[in-house]
Amino acid sequence: MVTRNSYAAGHFELRIDGHEPTAFVRSVEGGWSRAHITDDVIGSNRLRIKQITSVEIDPITVEVGLTGSRDMLRWIQRSWNGSEHQGRNGQITYADFDMRAMFEHQFTNALLVETTFPALDGASREGGYITCKLQPESVATNALSTPGARIQGVASALQKMWTPAAFRINIDGIPDMRFVNRLDPFTVTLQTKKFHTGRHRLPEIVPLQIKFPNLTGTISLKYADSLIRWHKEYIRSIEGAGIKDTAAQKHGSIEFLSSDRSQTLFQINLTEVGLTHLCVEPAKANAEQIKRLKFELYVQKMSVEGSGLMGFA
Repeated sequence: MVTRNSYAAGHFELRIDGHEPTAFVRSVEGGWSRAHITDDVIGSNRLRIKQITSVEIDPITVEVGLTGSRDMLRWIQRSWNGSEHQGRNGQITYADFDMRAMFEHQFTNALLVETTFPALDGASREGGYITCKLQPESVATNALSTPGARIQGVASALQKMWTPAAFRINIDGIPDMRFVNRLDPFTVTLQTKKFHTGRHRLPEIVPLQIKFPNLTGTISLKYADSLIRWHKEYIRSIEGAGIKDTAAQKHGSIEFLSSDRSQTLFQINLTEVGLTHLCVEPAKANAEQIKRLKFELYVQKMSVEGSGLMGFA
């Protein structure tokens, strides 16, 4: 009698283009076929006829350790620059309790359609992970009849080098932005279009354009004089129109620092940054928290710049 060990929910491995895994993958889901159906009435028959019309693949959502994911960061870097939108292939391998492969989920021509960075908070005690959404054009699954090779348990030392509490915001002409205590999560998206043809059941995924989000965060009111001045010069109300966008826009960066704040692991460069909103957070009687100012910035373009510590050239 053949017996099979149960799969372990926490034992899996992600490989992209055959590369050895370099980061801790916290979670993975999706990447399965989904059918769309029609619901038609035939004559006077009260029963409705249902049938499949088209099939699409759900995106694959991967939560991966930030500072160990060198290959993923390079993919993000090239995708944001518009230099690499071609699909990439990969495989998710699920293992049993002995870490031996039991089920393979392969995907092809996947585009990086979403990248979400976590909230950066000086008081955070969480680990640092990014969430990436991959949109494949096709998938294939294979349940192994006998246990395969052992999957690798990756635990990179780089993963311990960064936490969401170690960061620095830089904006030209506003040096006090280094005192920003929190930056909310933000997501960069690649807009795509699906083309269905009669020859193929699955659609072709075509990349269109990158969309960069607004950035929101908070800073102590004590260090907000420059922001308030920028707001007054740029977004006037009763005084009339402010200075023009091209003159008011600035450049900056988000630096991801080592846990001791002594080195920059990598940074996200911000191009043509503008201020859209500024307000004091709600006041409550007898509250003892530090009074903070909330800001919202728009960004024309973001780009990833890696350092030697992260394995970038």
